[in-house]
Amino acid sequence: MRGASAGRARRMAARIVVALLLLLAAGLALLAWRGIRDDASTGPTQASADPAQRIAYGAYLAKVGDCLACHTVPGGQPYAGGAAIPTAFGTFYGPNITPDRATGIGAWSADDFWHALHQGKSPSGTLLYPAFPYTEYTRISRADADALYAYLRTVAPVAQPSKPHQLDFPYGWRPLLALWRGLYFRPGVHADAGVDGDLARGRYLVDGLGHCIACHAPRNALGATPSGSGFVGGTIEGLGWYAPALDGDPRDGLGRWSQDDIVALLKTGVSAHGAAAGPMGEVVVGSTQFLTGGDARAIAGYLKSVPAGPAPAANRVRETGGMRRGGALYEQHCAQCHAADGQGKGKDWPALAGNISVTAPYPGNVIHMVLEGGFAPATAGNPQPHGMPPFGQLLSDDDVAAVVTYVRNSWGNAAGGVTSLQVKQARAAGG
Repeated sequence: MRGASAGRARRMAARIVVALLLLLAAGLALLAWRGIRDDASTGPTQASADPAQRIAYGAYLAKVGDCLACHTVPGGQPYAGGAAIPTAFGTFYGPNITPDRATGIGAWSADDFWHALHQGKSPSGTLLYPAFPYTEYTRISRADADALYAYLRTVAPVAQPSKPHQLDFPYGWRPLLALWRGLYFRPGVHADAGVDGDLARGRYLVDGLGHCIACHAPRNALGATPSGSGFVGGTIEGLGWYAPALDGDPRDGLGRWSQDDIVALLKTGVSAHGAAAGPMGEVVVGSTQFLTGGDARAIAGYLKSVPAGPAPAANRVRETGGMRRGGALYEQHCAQCHAADGQGKGKDWPALAGNISVTAPYPGNVIHMVLEGGFAPATAGNPQPHGMPPFGQLLSDDDVAAVVTYVRNSWGNAAGGVTSLQVKQARAAGG
């Protein structure tokens, strides 16, 4: 009797395991289906009464989206691909999007191009990696997609095969994208597409072609920016820089910035609150300086409407000796330009007090600037920017850690300390 009962228990347990496996398989199948399904709201191709005007507008949209940045190597042919995009999952390479029929997108139709932006799929149906930000581009209107397509058809074709991505296992196995998309991607044109009004226009540009959330929000372990994460800032994987918050937080975001301040940074690369540097400096040079005055103000107006996210935990500096050492180094090397009180001197030598790039949760921006120096972006509105000399050869890792800790925790700043290990890692990342 006891043996028969044990047999029935084993059979019941086996049935439960099989049922659970079937439920898991059904769940994965449903998730994969959601990840590969097509969206019916494709919309017809939008013909323009003035093709030249549509091409010119498409050229403008290409700048708004900063398409050159990922699809052109320094010194290479425009849009011929090959630019490296380092991530936590390996290195992606921007593909050739010139109108070459064999190696570019010359054989693509306007519908094919729309499906790539809106659905994240190639003409053959292959799922595209979200390093190409179709998760944001899906919000672009069909009319804008067609204008962008019309412009790309006019650039010089380049016969250059796209460079294969170099991804860690198992991320190179594309079928996994179906599950990722099922979790994190929903195609759909932005509700503000084509809606009049500055706020609607700003939201459309920021959330869609500008894909600002791709840098200015944290990513989870699967590389996604989950819905509702907001513009609370995030580390730019593979580059060692931090994209500050763009919400209304008065300490870490844009709460103390005026709409004019934001416009100035977008158009010239400098503002009363600091200068664009690192990846954002490149965005200003290649993209935002070309915004029309109306679009720049619309973006700024929308960003000023974004409420502050959850307040971060307060940081504390426990080691006062490092602050004393950092203060001495600051007085010796930094105060002449940035002033003893950290208020800077106009837009040429930006303030460090209250600077959201200085007080960011991750100190990479300040470390890189101390080590490598650099210039504000050279733009039409600021053609001869002032620069900061590099101190990486002059200061040790301990020195850099001390002075960065000092500027992050003086004059009302309270951003936590920096270690010499973090400086060493930044040196290694910078080559």
